[in-house]
Amino acid sequence: MLEDRILVWRFNRGDTAALCRIYEKYRDGLLKVAAALLNDRNGVEDVLHDVFVDFAGTTGRFQLKGSLKGYLAICVANRARDRNRTRQRRSAVSLDGVRPGRADAPSPAGTAMTCEMIEQVGAALAQLPDEQRETIVLHLQSKLRFREIAQLQGISVNTAQSRYRYGLEKLRASFNGELSHE
Repeated sequence: MLEDRILVWRFNRGDTAALCRIYEKYRDGLLKVAAALLNDRNGVEDVLHDVFVDFAGTTGRFQLKGSLKGYLAICVANRARDRNRTRQRRSAVSLDGVRPGRADAPSPAGTAMTCEMIEQVGAALAQLPDEQRETIVLHLQSKLRFREIAQLQGISVNTAQSRYRYGLEKLRASFNGELSHE
């Protein structure tokens, strides 16, 4: 948190190295958030690019009121929501770009099962209402607390918790229904 405050201070004074450090620090996590929320696999990096272009435009006047990570994650979520609305289609995306063939993969069959499971979770997430999907991803992927999510989205903590709970219930129902049909 202290590093973020220093980076923002340097960023506001025109230090491009500070902007680069912020990007490098949060890039991977924000890409995962975008991938989990976006219905367009090709747009994941575009969303992150657009968020950082907008962020760079605030040089000299950006005020950090909470977590920089949380602020950027909400910006990615908002941009992904806007992009989804314009495209109006639902397609599953991988949550974290697992690369098959890693040294810790148990076997080719295990890797295939893991990839299939990730695709199923992505497809199930894509079926949730945007608000529930965003809350689940921001809480689980970005590790934001409900209080942070609520503050950044302008909702109550109870609403954030409810969205999370209802979303998880729908995911469970989706997977239980899928398992009972097999």
